Amino acid sequence: MSEDSPKTTEVEEAEASSSPAELAEAAKEVSAEPPATDSEQDGPAEPSAEPETAVATETAVATETAEAAETAKPADETEPASPKRPYRLPKWVDEQDLNQQELEEYEQMFQMYDETLKDIVEGEIVPGQVIAIENGEVIIDVGFKSEGAISLSEFTDPDELEIGQDIEVFLEDMEAQEGQLVLSKQKADFMKVWDKIKDAHEEGAVVEGQILRRIKGGLVVDLFGVDAFLPGSQVALKQTPNLDQFIGEMLPFKIIKLNKSRRNIVVSRRVVLEVEKEKQKQAIIAELDRGQVRKGVVKNITDFGAFVDLGGIDGLLHITDISWGRIGHPSELVTIGSEITVAILEFDRERERISLGLKQLEPYPWANVEEKYPVGSRITGRVVSITDYGAFVELERGVEGLIHISEMSWTKHVTHPSKMVTVNENVDAMVLKVDQQNEKISLGMKQTQPDPWLSLNERYNVGAMVRGRVRNITAFGAFVEIEEGIDGLVHISDMSWTRRIKHPSEVVRKGEEIDVMVLNIDPEARRVSLGIKQVSEDPWISLAEVYPVNTETTGVIIRLLERGVVVELSHEVEGFVPISQLNHPEIKRPGDAFKEGEEIPLKVIEFDGKNRRVVLSVKAYFRDRERAEIDDYLSKHPVAGTVIGDVVAVEEEAAETGEAAKAEKASKAEKAAKAKDAARAEDTAEAVETAEAEETEEAEDAVQAEATAEVEETAQAEDAAEAENTAEVEETAQAEATAEASDAAKDENA
Repeated sequence: MSEDSPKTTEVEEAEASSSPAELAEAAKEVSAEPPATDSEQDGPAEPSAEPETAVATETAVATETAEAAETAKPADETEPASPKRPYRLPKWVDEQDLNQQELEEYEQMFQMYDETLKDIVEGEIVPGQVIAIENGEVIIDVGFKSEGAISLSEFTDPDELEIGQDIEVFLEDMEAQEGQLVLSKQKADFMKVWDKIKDAHEEGAVVEGQILRRIKGGLVVDLFGVDAFLPGSQVALKQTPNLDQFIGEMLPFKIIKLNKSRRNIVVSRRVVLEVEKEKQKQAIIAELDRGQVRKGVVKNITDFGAFVDLGGIDGLLHITDISWGRIGHPSELVTIGSEITVAILEFDRERERISLGLKQLEPYPWANVEEKYPVGSRITGRVVSITDYGAFVELERGVEGLIHISEMSWTKHVTHPSKMVTVNENVDAMVLKVDQQNEKISLGMKQTQPDPWLSLNERYNVGAMVRGRVRNITAFGAFVEIEEGIDGLVHISDMSWTRRIKHPSEVVRKGEEIDVMVLNIDPEARRVSLGIKQVSEDPWISLAEVYPVNTETTGVIIRLLERGVVVELSHEVEGFVPISQLNHPEIKRPGDAFKEGEEIPLKVIEFDGKNRRVVLSVKAYFRDRERAEIDDYLSKHPVAGTVIGDVVAVEEEAAETGEAAKAEKASKAEKAAKAKDAARAEDTAEAVETAEAEETEEAEDAVQAEATAEVEETAQAEDAAEAENTAEVEETAQAEATAEASDAAKDENA
């Protein structure tokens, strides 16, 4: 050891406190370490850091130990002996702190211990003996200072193991964490037969193996005494659900994957079977031809057909070629493993695709179908399929007719054929049309019963009062069922004498029973027009006495428009208040200061019983009132926020440029607003027309969802709605004109 090597305090303390017995034990531990390399023996010339010092110390000790072991060799040996383990002191002992006698004692103890051990090397196969079998492990003695344990699962036949039995094992590690050897039986077996397995893999040779057991994902195969893995997908040509049936069998395999370091061997039986199948297929392809009739075995069944093995090559028997009649699944007529006779319909030799047919071996059922089922005849058939547009009825095997959804009932609005018929139900129908060339027959169920619309005029007179149930509600009205299957339309304009109904749900509810009056019956178009408001007398005749001009009253705001508000008066009468008559000069739209549900004082300035219109004014109400009342009214309706439109842009820009710019922009906006007063009536008309156009679009969407009869009723209802909307726009404009004229007259009188 170099004198320049530094000594740590811990090393000195360990030397001083260690007894000879402890030092001897330390020598045993050192003996198990690998010998120092030449680079370690050379060591660094000068010490640098503490880790390098420790390495230098160990290197020097290893060098002296090796020299001592070399000297101890007998001089008269004629055969070269295996190298002795190098003798060196423990890491914590410094050679300079020991005298010559102590050094000799260390050397003698190491030699005595070394003579008791066999010369074994890691990574080699070594002989051993079974000394115990316990806790699922086999204890093996290989002549080293400690034994090794191997799991019983590594032995092919664990039941045949006996204590004292000699076996060969693979030495993986000289010493594990518990101080035992790490041994492996499987690796030893693998090393023995590796060359044979490698040659078979490289040559692609077929090898025999026995199936031992089943594991997750496949099977374990005994191949030359070692375990190989057979994936479940490589057992047979198709997926095999029961792999246990192969356990214990000797089968041919090909090695498809090798990994020596991981002792991984993967084999395949499927590759061997595919080679055999290919030979059979090539032989039968040379014989096949279109139009032949051959026997085959049903190999697999899918939703769209069955695959038939013709003896080395598969053909597809499509579900449409199994039977002339309708079948839900191929398994209804064929089963896996059954032998059937089929006709070869198509054969693509290049792509090796074969189309097979089973029904082609039977007579064609549509021959002479026009004579069997003439138009106008009544038949009884079985419902075999139901779609969104109708039901298919089997007249005989292979011959079906369609009952369209529109031909199922005279009166019921059938939303789906399943509401009328069910699969496998026997139904009566009438033949409407036969198309033998395209294999189509049109049938009708409702034609077997009388048409109730033809006698509807006899049961209901125009002006008659009837009671019905609200069956459906749309944006333009409500459909009321007056008898089973007969619906009439109550248009939204025929629901109230006095109110402007925005949606029928304000008046009626689905499922509610109501009284209606028959307004019109059209049997050919299959529609009935009904009215709710006609059940009671027209109140506008008597309302002229209740709301004469200059009558003061109050109203609740129920709707805010661009150029005014709609208020509800007593007797369920609605009136209109133009924005100019709201007596609030600071607003540009009613929503700036008013809300729905608020009550305001009013005076009638126009009553038009003929056109059912009442125009009211807040401004006229306060004309002769005290200023305090006006201020109180204005305080209850303050301007809620920024005026929409130009004023919004003015205020946003004024916030950026300062108070001066804000005042200037606001002034310009006010002038622009005054300039637009003349066009307010026109703007109101456009806004109302836009709203009514949206309602018309919703009505058209609802019409498309209804049956053909309802579509025609809807078209008529839309015409009436459009006319009413136009009248409402004109009414709003007239109301504003009337209010302005009234103000002008009163100002002139004042």
